[in-house]
Amino acid sequence: MKAIAHVDGLHRCPWPKEDPLYVSYHDTEWGVPEYDDRALFEKLILDGFQAGLSWITILRKRDNFRKAFDDFQPEKIARYTPRKVEKLMQDAGIVRNRLKIEGTILSARSWLDIMEKSDGFSDLLWSHMDGRPKVNTFKTIKSVPAETPLSRAISKDLASRGFKFVGPTIVYAFMQAVGMVNDHLVTCYRHAELASKWQADKRDKAL
Repeated sequence: MKAIAHVDGLHRCPWPKEDPLYVSYHDTEWGVPEYDDRALFEKLILDGFQAGLSWITILRKRDNFRKAFDDFQPEKIARYTPRKVEKLMQDAGIVRNRLKIEGTILSARSWLDIMEKSDGFSDLLWSHMDGRPKVNTFKTIKSVPAETPLSRAISKDLASRGFKFVGPTIVYAFMQAVGMVNDHLVTCYRHAELASKWQADKRDKAL
């Protein structure tokens, strides 16, 4: 499936369809390079919760997730008790999966360990990319892979550090979301925008 034209005249990737929330996410968030340590942690955890579900399900519950998980502050999540886990299991506003909730706590502790012992979570992730996004040139959704050698390498790295629910497919979806790869279809208006924006940002930093 190729990019599709919307009523505003713009061609977009086909997956948001006409859902206003999904279209907004596509236009303003998906594929935008993210370098904030905490924001990257949040997106990785949410992608883990998405496994087996559609992303729009998570997106509709994202505000509930943020409230339930203390705005995804790893410092707080790392101290969650069994009592807190049971409270989360009763929260209908999120995906109530015990393994994923407990995995989030372990991942938060791993994140804190990285922040304490290295240059940070963002630097760790982006070091796999040499600090810059990979701009792909896919023409159809069928051409977009579910995982890549790079997502497998990052998955292995994160798992070795104690992160949970970071399989290669989850990691690749995460890489797409946080702009480590630009997987907007070449006929989608955001593909060129994001590619040119990164080049402009690069020039500004060089000045």
